[in-house]
Amino acid sequence: MKVQVILGSTRPGRNGAAVAEWVTDIIKGRSDIEVELVDVADYNLPVLDEPMPASYGQYSMEHTKKWSAKIAEADAYIFVTPEYNHGVPGSFKNAVDYLYSEWNNKVVGFVGYGVSGASRSIESWRLIVSQLKMADINSQVGLNLSDDFENYVEFKPMDNRADQLNKLVDELVLWGGALKTIR
Repeated sequence: MKVQVILGSTRPGRNGAAVAEWVTDIIKGRSDIEVELVDVADYNLPVLDEPMPASYGQYSMEHTKKWSAKIAEADAYIFVTPEYNHGVPGSFKNAVDYLYSEWNNKVVGFVGYGVSGASRSIESWRLIVSQLKMADINSQVGLNLSDDFENYVEFKPMDNRADQLNKLVDELVLWGGALKTIR
């Protein structure tokens, strides 16, 4: 099963890069999945500029076609998401909104970071992904800027975070395998 760890923040100096690399490094050693880090910032997606709704799958822009091909490769996703103003980052939401069928019948887990462990961002994501026919798993990792980052900047996760992440990945593999049978 192929899992993409999607880094959703595009902000310069973002904390998410260290978090996404940590997630990827921890799960690289597993024999039951292939993992790839996908950075939304690498796709330079403008504010949604496709003339047709994503559900039609009729993409006209090269950046959309490239993004679509990458996302279509995976069976499951881990969204690494910050929380901005009690919600999801606009750049990440924009990237997700570009596509539709590429997300359908796949599973997603969340690793969030922020003042409250990104709990509100993750809850918002759960509503969003349900409209994309995605299954979201119950386990999540909520990293708190005061507990898991030194001086709110340098990522130093608490000891129990790796166990939380492995539990999330176990659920992701279970659900990913089940959903693969209906795609």
